Amino acid sequence: MSTPPHAAVPHPAAPDDARPHPSHGPDMAKVRAAVRGGALAYFVDQFDIYLPIVVLAPATVYFQSASLSASTTALLSSLVFASTLIGRPLGALIFGHFADTVGRKRTTLVAVGGFGTITLATACLPGHETIGTWSVGLLIALRFVDGIFLGGEYTTAVPLAMEWSPKHKRGLYASIITSTSPGAYVVIAAITLLMLQLLPSAGLHSGYVQWGWRVPFLVGALLSALLFRYYLRQVHEPPAELTGERHKLPFVRLLVRYPKALAQVFVLMTGTWLATNMEAAVTPAQLKAHLLLSSKQVTLTMLVINASAALAYPVFGVLSQRIGRRRFYIGYGLSVLVVGAGSYSLLMVSNGGLGAALGWAILIGVFTVGTFGPIAAYLTERFPASIRSTGYGVGYSLALIAPAFYQFYLRQFDGVVSAHLAPAVLIALAGVLISLGGFLGPETKDVDMADDDTIPALS
Repeated sequence: MSTPPHAAVPHPAAPDDARPHPSHGPDMAKVRAAVRGGALAYFVDQFDIYLPIVVLAPATVYFQSASLSASTTALLSSLVFASTLIGRPLGALIFGHFADTVGRKRTTLVAVGGFGTITLATACLPGHETIGTWSVGLLIALRFVDGIFLGGEYTTAVPLAMEWSPKHKRGLYASIITSTSPGAYVVIAAITLLMLQLLPSAGLHSGYVQWGWRVPFLVGALLSALLFRYYLRQVHEPPAELTGERHKLPFVRLLVRYPKALAQVFVLMTGTWLATNMEAAVTPAQLKAHLLLSSKQVTLTMLVINASAALAYPVFGVLSQRIGRRRFYIGYGLSVLVVGAGSYSLLMVSNGGLGAALGWAILIGVFTVGTFGPIAAYLTERFPASIRSTGYGVGYSLALIAPAFYQFYLRQFDGVVSAHLAPAVLIALAGVLISLGGFLGPETKDVDMADDDTIPALS
């Protein structure tokens, strides 16, 4: 099925030094600055998103009454994470609009400044002992607003980096950018391990529960400030040839002219986020509740899972550049179905303690969240230049909503599948969705990012 014809609207003029010269290729200094900026932005984004999962797990009693049931405590904790995920599609829609109509760089700066401020405010929150249930309510509300700004950050920074990247290196550069996601988890886990080692964490009035958890949030706010400064001084707006003509309503254009492309990406990303939530949000609780690992052992196991994923991403990015994005996602989805779900199941039935957990953690890390390896390249290649930020952001974020309610889905297995094995069923489902999403889409690795007419429609 061919792409609908595009109106022959001339691109606005760009400064001579910003135009890519066919005879000399892109300005490599600007390419490197954009890719470094994209990697740093993705790292800071993921550092922020994972903060409550890792850092607040040992400090739950600070925000919630100790008299709450275990199920209510788990539900409120999941809402802290889910509220951020739900805010991200809204941020993608808002900031994608401005990235496509005003500019990628300026919109990135607003998003980064926003989530940096919210992260700092979170570090200053009083606890349940001081303001009662308002404490967890404010935490959830701040994480929702934070999600809006986070959704805006990757909607603008990632397309900016990919538009600067040479075609033959997009898979590699995309994987370098996205490998910072599990890398961020590793850094958070390491900081948390250090804080738990230095501070007592047992009881409401322990050092970690009262103030130790604030340190990683302050680190996140500082990283946001450094990222803002880097974009302000080092990163350049892509040339007009690469960002396309401006439209007043890019989201409407996306829905009217590219609904099948959006639907295909939605299927792929729903599987991606479902697997991610099982790995990042559910696994820590299961390690503690079912395998009876200590907080330090849980953090160490999650560190190994995400370090394995970070090392695998560049391999997957290069592989997708060799065999094509479509073949990669079809094959990787099948790997999630078989190896990812299988490894998770074997982890949960093993009785080998920490040693066995660390062994299975490597396979879980590689075969649950590897979809992200080339995802930055694939989603930016999937949509035309004039609506690229909107298409990337909405496609990436809209699929977050359904997987965000993973606790509800897991409860449907009560009485049918053991609680510790239910996540493996959802990982298997995620693999099916990833393969289906890859199968439904076209090949994109050779797309010319500067030409709207070369963007393949849903085949």
